[in-house]
Amino acid sequence: MELSQPDSISDLATITGRARVVVIGNEKGGTGKSTTAMHLIVGAMREGARVASIDLDSGQASLTRYVTNRQAFAEEHRVSLVIPEHHRIVLSDSDSRADAAKEDIERLSDELMRLSENYDVIFVDSPAGDSSVARGAMAFADTLVTPVNDSFIDLDLLVRLEGDPPQPKGPSRYSEAVWEQRKVRASSGGDPIDWVVLRNRIASLSSRNQVSVAEILDELSQSIGFRIADGFGERVVYRELFVQGLTVLDLREVGAGVSLSMSHLAARQEVRRLLDFIGLAGQFESENQAAS
Repeated sequence: MELSQPDSISDLATITGRARVVVIGNEKGGTGKSTTAMHLIVGAMREGARVASIDLDSGQASLTRYVTNRQAFAEEHRVSLVIPEHHRIVLSDSDSRADAAKEDIERLSDELMRLSENYDVIFVDSPAGDSSVARGAMAFADTLVTPVNDSFIDLDLLVRLEGDPPQPKGPSRYSEAVWEQRKVRASSGGDPIDWVVLRNRIASLSSRNQVSVAEILDELSQSIGFRIADGFGERVVYRELFVQGLTVLDLREVGAGVSLSMSHLAARQEVRRLLDFIGLAGQFESENQAAS
């Protein structure tokens, strides 16, 4: 089914260069999108960046719940936690698909335009599934982070796999969507999208399938055009902290009530490596001091 898509995104060139837009996107659920988003948000704020966040998932709204849990934890325990300027965009309920697509992307564009006046980085958590607003968000992305679980099931998001052992047989619908939005962005005056595919839930012990997934990803990164980052390992701590609104970077805060284990320390290093990989480490504090 053909998706409605605006011909251009008129405010893109205006937003570009004023705030960095990082979109967390993946058609599939269960790959750690909101967990990834929240850890990047907190990490960027701890690096001195002024951060805002936008939740486009009007159904599950996991990032909104994460931020709300974080606010409640900080108030209850009287602990100081960095919290982003957060906004949830309610998507259009128009019966016309074309009108709904236009309204949704206009709402996102307006929010990005407003927030770009006062913030260094804006994180956008896209909904699962293939939708006009998810595709539109891609075109606004300076960096598109696509978390995938380290398995052939999730690899199918990027490429059609066939055979035994599985072999790439062509780009997936999602990869084609990213390509289309790269063209939209280029025609609207934006810089190229830095597409980062994030390997989440990497097992501690290597397996034959894991090696095969890594080999196919390396091949695809060159043919489709993305960078590969090691994301978050299969650690219970990432899932446990959601209810409290915490990240592994918060665990030394007074009142967090969690003793640091070796797994926690390793998880913190995973987040720091990812921040560095996508260019969110070590620059904002000095930039903001120079501007003030």
